[in-house]
Formats: sequence, structure tokens, C-alpha cells
Amino acid sequence: MSEIGIVIVTYNSQSEIGPCLDAALATRADVVVVDNGSRDGTLAEVAQRGVRVVANRDNRGFAAAVNQGFRVLNSPYVLLLNPDAVILGGLDAMRQACDLEGAAGAGGCLIGADNKPQTGFMVRALPTPAALILEVLVLNRIWPNNPVNRRYRAMAVDYSLRTAVEQPAGAFLMLRRAVWQELGGFDEGYYPVWFEDVDFCRRAAEHNYVLFYTPEAVARHTGGHSISSIGVQARCFYWYRSLLRYSARHYGPFAFRMVCLSVLAGSILRGAAGMLLQRSRRPLATYGNVVRLAGYCLLFGWKDAAVMSGSRF
Repeated sequence: MSEIGIVIVTYNSQSEIGPCLDAALATRADVVVVDNGSRDGTLAEVAQRGVRVVANRDNRGFAAAVNQGFRVLNSPYVLLLNPDAVILGGLDAMRQACDLEGAAGAGGCLIGADNKPQTGFMVRALPTPAALILEVLVLNRIWPNNPVNRRYRAMAVDYSLRTAVEQPAGAFLMLRRAVWQELGGFDEGYYPVWFEDVDFCRRAAEHNYVLFYTPEAVARHTGGHSISSIGVQARCFYWYRSLLRYSARHYGPFAFRMVCLSVLAGSILRGAAGMLLQRSRRPLATYGNVVRLAGYCLLFGWKDAAVMSGSRF
């Protein structure tokens, strides 16, 4: 049994999975692919390399697929790896960081096609209500250097050093199996994607665990390939739904409702601006479902809103 296992969750990942798997297999780790009902040639690409596969008939969501992968593997250290990430080296450094006192896991350096680190993504602070409010109101884009956004996107971190961080990106994140078991795995209610890794990192912190960033561990990362196969309207709704679920679970009632109000206001603004710029009513339909869900959450709370709006809870 390898000390390190690698879980790769795929969803219509044919164009990306080959290089990802080749690099993962070269590490001699125990690799498993969990496929969420791909309709392209993903499974054929995986089969060519003889990798163990869990083939779901439909999309069970990222969190559920990660949990499936953990259950298949027996390795004490499990790396979550996106299919659009290619390992360049440093898994031993990740594993060593996982052995530090109080560690739950460790992330690494993600570099883009321009060979530059993906700062602002590969490490973030756990989002505060203020960070999410500024995000949904587009203020972080208008004023990216505001102090709330600088902290949220970890702009002050020295990425040349191993350091304790709050939220390494789930695209390249090694976790200790014992911590995953203690926390009950990933929360599968974040369906189909978004905020499940943030939620796990927050729960780890609440249990007094630490996560690390390790600069020696490097992967080339494209980003966003799987979500591109989800329609824009559904993609938008899923992101806001996961954001509201996270806010309901981890913030107090007042802060949660402030986030709901911000989602309402931001969605109305985005929908109206999109309609004017695109000269189409499609943006109104895209954000209309978000406004409906946020309004339900504001009035009735997350649980009742999820039921009434038809959201998965």
C-alpha cells in the first residue's frame, strides 16, 4: 500500500485527464478516478492507463465523489487533484507538512499557463461575511486592494516559505485520512460543486487543526474545465446556492441575512447590467432563480428556503 493516495474527480474531462493521470502515476501513488457520469471519452482515456475507476451513472457532486475516493483508498495521506492539474513535483514535501503537529493537511503551489503562481486562488483565508458581501456586490473587483479582499485572497502571504494557512485550494490538497474520518468527510450537501473544500477547511480549524502551504509541491493548473460543461444559468445558481448554504452553516443569523440581502442586491444589479450589455433578457432569467432563493433564505432561513425553492439540502 502506498502512503499517498490520489483522488481525481472527473466530469466530462476527456481533454484534460490524460496529462493529469500520466503525472499522477509517475509519482507511484495509489491513484483512483471517480467519474461523475461523464458523457465524453473520459472513461476511455482512463482505461488506457489501467487506473482504478469508480464510475457513477450520474453526477453525484464533487464532495460525494471525493468521499467515494477516500473510501476506496487505504492510504493515510490522500491528495485531492483536479483533472486539469498536472503534478510537477513535491508530494513528499506535502506529506511531511501533513506530519507537523496539529496538521490536517497541506496545499501546494498552482501555476497557470503563464508559469506564474495562481495567487488569490491557490491559498485564501476562510471567507468572513464581509468578504462574501463585497464579493457578491462586485466591490472586490472594483476595488481589489481593499483590506477585506487582501486578507481573503491572502495577498500578504510569502509564497516562498512553508506557512500555516486557512484555506489551500481543493484542486491540489493533501489531507490526512484520520482527519477526514474525524470530521465525517466532505459535506455532500454542497451539490454539485463549490464551497465543499472551504467548509472542510473551516471545520478542521474549528477542531483546532492547521493546514499548510508548501512551496515545494507544484502543479500546473488550467482551471474551470468541468464547470464549462454546465450551462451558465445552472452554474450561476449552483455557486450562489453553495455560498448561501455555507453562510447559513457558519455565520450567525444576522450575518447570514446580511449576506442574503447582498446576494439579492448584487444579483439584481448583475441581471440588469447583463440585460443592457447583452441586449437580451437571458441574464434576468439567469439571476432570477438566485434572487428567488436568496429571498426565501432572507425570510425563512436556509433549511425552509432550500425546501421551498427546490434546492438540494
